[in-house]
Amino acid sequence: MDTGSNGTGEVALAADGTKCETNVANSEADVAKDEAPLGSRAPEFIKARRMLHLSWQVVIFIVGLAVVVAGVIMLPLPGPGWVVIFGGMAIWATEFVWAQLVLRWTKRKVTEATQRALDPRVRRRNIILTTIGLVIVAALVGFYVWKFGFEMPWNIKDQ
Repeated sequence: MDTGSNGTGEVALAADGTKCETNVANSEADVAKDEAPLGSRAPEFIKARRMLHLSWQVVIFIVGLAVVVAGVIMLPLPGPGWVVIFGGMAIWATEFVWAQLVLRWTKRKVTEATQRALDPRVRRRNIILTTIGLVIVAALVGFYVWKFGFEMPWNIKDQ
């Protein structure tokens, strides 16, 4: 069982001059301090009344659902579909713990992907692959122009 007490400690002096030992281990509890607590963010007067809080949650769910559905519709159509979907999830996360956990997981994965993408070796590989792809596309366009000229494909007659 991990109690989190196996990290290296530092001795600090308190304001009254007494010594206290602080744990420097980077545990999940330390990381969780930066994140907001889970649970409803409704005002206290709403949380105090059960029926009002329940109706508040229903309204938040319906508004979040409308935004998520709009985002899903925008996926094949023009528009920022994924941004709108995550906006709907953020609306849900103001009331529902499961949405807060999904957003935290998504944020963690996006941060990890960003760190991997900023790795110099990965960036070098991506630049090389992009250059190779552009050379292939340029060669195909050059071949098309050499063979058919500047004609559109639907205007080309049988040859």
